[in-house]
Amino acid sequence: MSYGPVVDADAHFIEPAETWSEKYLDPKYAAFVPRRVIDNQGRTRRMVGGKLLPYIPMPPKPPMERLPGASNPKARLADMDRAGVDVMVMYPTAGLYFFSLEDKDACIALCRAYNDWAAEFCAHDPRRLVAPAVIPQLDPQAAIEEARRGVTLGLKGVFMRPNPVGGRTLDHPAFEPLWEVLAGANVPVILHEGTTQDLPQAGLDRYDNFLFRHMISHPFEQQMGLLSLIMGGVLERHPNLRAMIVECGVGWAPYWIDRMDDHAHHWGHASLKLPMKPSEYFQRQVFVAAEGDERLLPFTVAAIGDDNICFSTDYPHPDHPFDGVVDGLKGMEGLSEASKRKILGANAARLFGLDLSWWSPQSIAAE
Repeated sequence: MSYGPVVDADAHFIEPAETWSEKYLDPKYAAFVPRRVIDNQGRTRRMVGGKLLPYIPMPPKPPMERLPGASNPKARLADMDRAGVDVMVMYPTAGLYFFSLEDKDACIALCRAYNDWAAEFCAHDPRRLVAPAVIPQLDPQAAIEEARRGVTLGLKGVFMRPNPVGGRTLDHPAFEPLWEVLAGANVPVILHEGTTQDLPQAGLDRYDNFLFRHMISHPFEQQMGLLSLIMGGVLERHPNLRAMIVECGVGWAPYWIDRMDDHAHHWGHASLKLPMKPSEYFQRQVFVAAEGDERLLPFTVAAIGDDNICFSTDYPHPDHPFDGVVDGLKGMEGLSEASKRKILGANAARLFGLDLSWWSPQSIAAE
């Protein structure tokens, strides 16, 4: 059967050197450009803003990040066709590190350069290539301005970290005008953690094992980000704001939502009073992206329903397989055909406001 258009809600760019060329970035910020360098132990590390960042032990197998499609739109579309992905929503890789920059002007300049480059990348086929704007979360006013500019560029929503940035959690009053702008423009905020080890991050204070840090930081930071949005009253004050949480699976969601409901009932006197249950805000405004091979997906659908779950591959990062992942989800036992249709594309199309009227089972093959 046809499951409709497949929308990958979480994939990535590997930003090429061109992203930081004079075409996009003022040369006076050249020293801040993300680059990989060799340290005095012979290890490859990332340097951003002149700051050498902690070592990340990459897999010994050559990663998908070296595929041409990681940086080239034509090759990306070919990879999507091979995997059966019709639309791909893409986020930065080097841009994950912008959020710890202490120089505000440099942070703004790098975000603008990335957004201009990403908009041109997506322009190769705007029906199929989608990207939210990266905003300078360090400075709320600059974040608002770049969010507005991103919308004019055709970018779909904004990309933020769930971590505290500049000492502010997501329920900080300084972000209120930003939520108003996003809700008014009918575009979502996407929360995406990254184990960059350069921001306040769960696990960073007690482990030096990168596997431990990566395993902890993604779901725990996202859970705290969701806590801020829901129980901090952001979604109550902005009922038209939509949010999505990506790259930490969905198996945690039933537990965390249930725990928020329980705490609102028993400990609500110690926090902001909300007229609805946390689970009701989640159902109304929040989406989570499942990983294509996630075994707990049927359990999660049984617990929270299928209206708020999207599908993702994380291409071209090495965390998950890409080839065969769409077929794997289509064949997953324990999910109804209707649920698969929603998860594979319909929910993400609703979240991002995608016009998929062009799609038909033959439309990609015909091109």
